[in-house]
Amino acid sequence: MTLLNILLQVATDPGFAKMGAGIGAGLAAIGAGIGIGRIGGSALESIARQPELSGDLRANMIVAAALVEGAAFFGIVVCLLIVFV
Repeated sequence: MTLLNILLQVATDPGFAKMGAGIGAGLAAIGAGIGIGRIGGSALESIARQPELSGDLRANMIVAAALVEGAAFFGIVVCLLIVFV
């Protein structure tokens, strides 16, 4: 069997698609957790350095965390659509 035949067989197998979707959803959730953790850590460090800017930094942190969470949610929904469709 050639490599192309093996790849086509794997690509059309629904079991592998569901496994890939599960792995993708997990990676999206882990990536979001790491990203939001880094955002929070950097914001706390910035607030510790300049406490007078805490209001602006907090607002920017919440917006950035929401964007990361939205991207992760989109990735998880796409992966779940692969599983159920």
